[in-house]
Amino acid sequence: MDLKALIPQKLKEKFPSVEFELSDYKDELTVKFDKKYIVEVCAFLKSDPELEFKLCSDVTAIDWATRKNRFTVVYNIFSLKNNFRLRLKVPLSGIDESDCSIDSVTKVWQASNWQERETFDMYGIKFKNHPDLRRMYMPEEFEYHPLRKEFPLMGIPGSLPLLKK
Repeated sequence: MDLKALIPQKLKEKFPSVEFELSDYKDELTVKFDKKYIVEVCAFLKSDPELEFKLCSDVTAIDWATRKNRFTVVYNIFSLKNNFRLRLKVPLSGIDESDCSIDSVTKVWQASNWQERETFDMYGIKFKNHPDLRRMYMPEEFEYHPLRKEFPLMGIPGSLPLLKK
């Protein structure tokens, strides 16, 4: 079964109004689409009997800094049945971070819970309807997001009080 041909075909059949952008790099398929369809597309990819993407192995983000759509959320999912990895890329609109949020996929894959929390903590991307969206590594009162491009390499002096022993 050629999944690189089957996945786009099934997505276009199931979601005819959604514009999917496909790319293949180093023998890995990437599907890029609008963020408003993230939960529906993920639920379909997981439940389709031929595809069965039952594992969400990673959720992260890319900070493009100066692009129109500054952030892209990236999901790496895996089909154990087909031994096939698929990458989903979902751009978030606005360089001014006016809409730096996306729906949570924790109802599709419970494993995405901590991955979404980490992405929130490091990039400041809010996952709507997440069951427990709070910081994971940094203190709750920390006002910065360390993996953003504007965050200084050596950190911000005095932004994080260190305990003295």
